[in-house]
Amino acid sequence: MTKADLLAQIKLKQSFLCVGLDPDLNKIPQHLLATADPLFEFCKAIIDATHPYAVAFKPNTAFFECHGAAGWEALRKTIAYIPKECMVIADAKRGDIGNTSTYYAKTFFEHMNADAVTVAPYMGSDSVLPFLAFENKWVVLLALTSNEGAKDFQLATENAVPLFEQVLKKSAKWGSPEQLMYVVGATRAEDIAKVRALVPDYFFLVPGVGAQGGDLDEVVRYGANAELGLLVNSSRAIIYASSGEDFAIAAKKEALNIQNQMAVHIQRLAL
Repeated sequence: MTKADLLAQIKLKQSFLCVGLDPDLNKIPQHLLATADPLFEFCKAIIDATHPYAVAFKPNTAFFECHGAAGWEALRKTIAYIPKECMVIADAKRGDIGNTSTYYAKTFFEHMNADAVTVAPYMGSDSVLPFLAFENKWVVLLALTSNEGAKDFQLATENAVPLFEQVLKKSAKWGSPEQLMYVVGATRAEDIAKVRALVPDYFFLVPGVGAQGGDLDEVVRYGANAELGLLVNSSRAIIYASSGEDFAIAAKKEALNIQNQMAVHIQRLAL
């Protein structure tokens, strides 16, 4: 998927919603456990219900990988089922050097046919560049996350410059805004402005809106650029809006509610 494709979908759907697919067998509706592939059946129903309002889906691979071969097959089926106009972000948080990164990239870009994969930058450029070698595929680089432990390293300072700022300045030289975007947590709204100042032209994938307490209006206020430049992810607030047999209907309502809020911002920005 190209940047132009993504922008076209944002304008068409009046949405910049990314739905996170985190199928936890302890949380999905109990009636699905009797099916042959409960992970896929859950994700399939969520995709059917929400894709009119979403421009991207983000399967978190951990929820699939822990089930071994069956989980990998459920992940493959889930990615294949996502409508082609939607960006598929494999939330795998890979990051290693040399051929290892190349084969991680092949796994998700060639075998799974994902459009993007989340990557950790801790090992530097040679852990990221192999992912950027694939045409029309994206790296979603961890920059400033919303978890409590982010302050252990990301906000640690050296010569008064937080590590996340050093990561942004360096990594922006590795890939263009056509193939590189950044994870920027919604629960640190004031810091989103700092990230935007450092990488003005890049897309942000913003988790933390919804169950984690992030505010959509704040995210847009601090993070939007002239092209919007935002994908806002919501996982639990949508996929676990209900634990009953109406879970897909509840997910649809929640996704529609978020899309309606997003449409106001898109119209205000006159995209």
